Amino acid sequence: MDERINLYDLDYEELEAFLAGLGEPAFRARQLWTWLYRHYAADFESMSNLPKALRQKLAEVAPLDVLQPVSQMKSADGQTTKLLFQLGDGQLIETVRMDYEQRHTLCISTQAGCAMGCVFCATGQMGFFRHLSDGEIVAQVMHFARELSEDDLRVTNIVLMGMGEPLHNYDNTMAAIDRLTDHEGFNLGARRITLSSVGLVPAIRRFADEQRQVGLAVSLHAATDEERDRLIPINRRWKIGELMETLRYYIEKTGRQVTIEWALIAGENDTAEQAHRLGELLQGMLVHVNLIPLNPTAGYGGAPSSRARVAAFQQTLAGYGVSSTVRVRRGIDIQAGCGQLRDRTIQDRAQQLGLLGEEE
Repeated sequence: MDERINLYDLDYEELEAFLAGLGEPAFRARQLWTWLYRHYAADFESMSNLPKALRQKLAEVAPLDVLQPVSQMKSADGQTTKLLFQLGDGQLIETVRMDYEQRHTLCISTQAGCAMGCVFCATGQMGFFRHLSDGEIVAQVMHFARELSEDDLRVTNIVLMGMGEPLHNYDNTMAAIDRLTDHEGFNLGARRITLSSVGLVPAIRRFADEQRQVGLAVSLHAATDEERDRLIPINRRWKIGELMETLRYYIEKTGRQVTIEWALIAGENDTAEQAHRLGELLQGMLVHVNLIPLNPTAGYGGAPSSRARVAAFQQTLAGYGVSSTVRVRRGIDIQAGCGQLRDRTIQDRAQQLGLLGEEE
């Protein structure tokens, strides 16, 4: 039986227990924790204050290479990097690093695939495979933290907006957040983390009750149930009215602003009617709208809105006192939308094996 474990799956108390099981004193846990989360160690050989015998044992039972890079793409401007990782069971996930002048933001995945089925999302189009463990979520961050540290830089922000619905994998997502915000470990401020949800109403209420400092973004994308049912299948279970009521509960409970994500699709949800409906929905709420011209995917025929339609939409929202920002699309030239690199890699592999015909 394979008894290898992912050390990133262990919180501090679990790490202490694991090392005790190897016959090690309690203080070894603090040393190992520091190597993992302060020094971003990639192997055990570099952990100079651990006995050689322990390092050798750890390498056998708890190797740190839990994510294997399979493919990497870098945008022409050099500011966006996407990595495709292979997990131990062969599943593929994506992580994106976005570099700004003063910030280094990671967009990380919480699931292999996604069960939400949003029609314009490459991950939603592929279906759901499994939840990631908390350690697999954390390991994505540590990979890029290690990379950034080589240039004396560090991760400044994390968005859980990669593959998967974070609140569908609630317990593992929150355990990963706890690991990353631990003051004795990675020590990233909770306010520097944002998770995005398509609107799982019970999970948002649970999240509100926990009153975490982590930011919440909600992928709304439509202001009428008829339109949202087409774009976001989960809306058939929890309608917009119930979702809005839940967001008001979240705001009242936490005092925190909610970000509303809106992918602008030409002729679909960028109309004057949708803009006015959205303004009416959000008027007076502590929210900010992120307007994002659609990132096209092979499985959806929609196109991004024109600049004129985006400007008109934003102006309409302003008339209702709703603030908004047009988000710059990053990494379009490298298919940085979640799920796109995985799909491309799967197709390339199938073609190499003769499972797909050449493209026309």
